Amino acid sequence: MPHRIYMDYNATTPPEPEVIKAVTEALQEAWGNPSSNYIAGAKAKAIINHSRENVARMVGGKAEDIIFTSGGTEANNLVLHTAVEHFRKNCRAAEQGEAHSNGCTGLPHIIISNVEHDSVRLVAEHLQRDGKADVTSVPVSKTTARVEVEDVIAAVRPNTSIMVRGDREICQRIKSLNKQHERLRILLHTDAAQALGKIRVDACELGVDYLTIVGHKFYAPRIGALYVNGPGTRTPLYPMLFGGGQERNFRPGYTENTPMIAGLGKAAELVTSNLSDYESHMRSTKLYLEERLRAVFKDRIRFNSHYPGSDNLPNTCNVSILGPTLQGWRVLSNCRRLLASVGAACHSGSGNRPSHILLSCGVPSEVAANALRLSVGRGTTKEDVDIVVEDLRETVQLLEEMN
Repeated sequence: MPHRIYMDYNATTPPEPEVIKAVTEALQEAWGNPSSNYIAGAKAKAIINHSRENVARMVGGKAEDIIFTSGGTEANNLVLHTAVEHFRKNCRAAEQGEAHSNGCTGLPHIIISNVEHDSVRLVAEHLQRDGKADVTSVPVSKTTARVEVEDVIAAVRPNTSIMVRGDREICQRIKSLNKQHERLRILLHTDAAQALGKIRVDACELGVDYLTIVGHKFYAPRIGALYVNGPGTRTPLYPMLFGGGQERNFRPGYTENTPMIAGLGKAAELVTSNLSDYESHMRSTKLYLEERLRAVFKDRIRFNSHYPGSDNLPNTCNVSILGPTLQGWRVLSNCRRLLASVGAACHSGSGNRPSHILLSCGVPSEVAANALRLSVGRGTTKEDVDIVVEDLRETVQLLEEMN
């Protein structure tokens, strides 16, 4: 079997050797309960504290702002659960004369975009179906493929409790609204899963209250964390689980997974130390990939993420090769060398339908159906790119001859 070239680093990444070492050492030497006083427990607690500091440094926060979770889905659920619970508690306090009543009519209002990850979109839809929240889904612009600031501002209501979208300009405008209207408190959340390890992310500069961290997207184990700007003090956070006192009672009910936390901390440390090199390498590799695709497929190539004024991830090339038999799933299933996907791996159950995100961004259905999401990694070489482009050329030729 020929050597396969992996270009699906947006789906998941292999843990770095240093991360594997950190996990292994924690399994061997820090297996104790972090809440205990003996040596193995104390060592586990020290590793957890150090990892928390590393993760906080990666996102521009403080150690006390980091809550470890099982992954991004749990973190996103925790944020939306908190927004609803906080609104409910504020309204109850207002009824008792302990807080302002402004905005405490009806249900908490959640603003999302129409291109959110399922762990945001489906949670919001579930809350709406259960009669616990109202949801506004703001469409992205078909010109810029971004959520426009004015569209978000227009969606704000007196009872808006949270806005999920991490664009810096949007956050600044919402913060300004909060200051202008003393009684308005709109929480701000961004899911940074695909950004971390690829571009600089600073939660304080963004101005968000919450930021979701997903380890396996930046060469860490499958564990996550949630940045909260002053959990329980400046920013509300309500647990979904009840049990022990782990994670300061914000995420209780489990003994901390020290080995995975150690791996997450080491991966975060690597990002902080090497991000400039990582980003530069991935960007140059992606540009070379696009150059080779243009050279081989000429006017049959369409890049689906090239929008004026948009900031593309440095490692991601969403591309369609035009032709009636060149649907993305068909091309990939016939490639001998390339390992990639047509979109998010967590949407694999959507069958062969075009990506709803591409359609929302104005990509024509027949183009979106042919989309390939090629995402390069830290170790992807130009030689890898040459092999992949030749593999695609041979596959396209094969499929068209078969037809």
